[in-house]
Amino acid sequence: MEAQFGLIDGVIRTRVGYAGGQMSDPDYRHMGDHTETVQIDYDPLRISYAELLNVFWESHKPTEGSGSRQYMKAVFYHDERQRALADASKSAMEQKTGRSVTTEVLPVRTFYWAEDYHQKYLLKRRTDLTREMTRMYPLEKDFLNSTAVARLNGYAGGYGRPDQLAAEITDLGLSPAGRQSLDHLVGRSGLFN
Repeated sequence: MEAQFGLIDGVIRTRVGYAGGQMSDPDYRHMGDHTETVQIDYDPLRISYAELLNVFWESHKPTEGSGSRQYMKAVFYHDERQRALADASKSAMEQKTGRSVTTEVLPVRTFYWAEDYHQKYLLKRRTDLTREMTRMYPLEKDFLNSTAVARLNGYAGGYGRPDQLAAEITDLGLSPAGRQSLDHLVGRSGLFN
């Protein structure tokens, strides 16, 4: 889901991690009562929390069970306004599907970043593009906080559209070879030859 959100206009950055539990400092092998989740930083002047909720509901099967706390389907809120919007959108989804929604609406409490190897996982499988981004952002924290990296992760996950890429490829900071690689990945082969 991190990759999908990374390509939404108005999303600034994404990070994967753990939330919803009581245990301090969880990690992948010792998650306790936390759930794997994605943290989204966004510009509320460009996209609203309600619009992000719409993407969230369309991104999973909210009427099916989760199977475990680790993979629980949940939307986390930071304040009462977000809680009310999340509850209302959950009710709307129940009306739309005619079924009970099993996705939970929970307070975020604390978000813990997942280990580095979990971050931007789909992009990191594209070593050519990752190499270019790490040249620009040699510190892991800067790499993870980069909007360009979040967007490239979305493209690497197959969520980008050719028209979307055409509009922003020059802003991503890639070399001509990196542009060509990304162009091919998104299915626009030959544009940057």
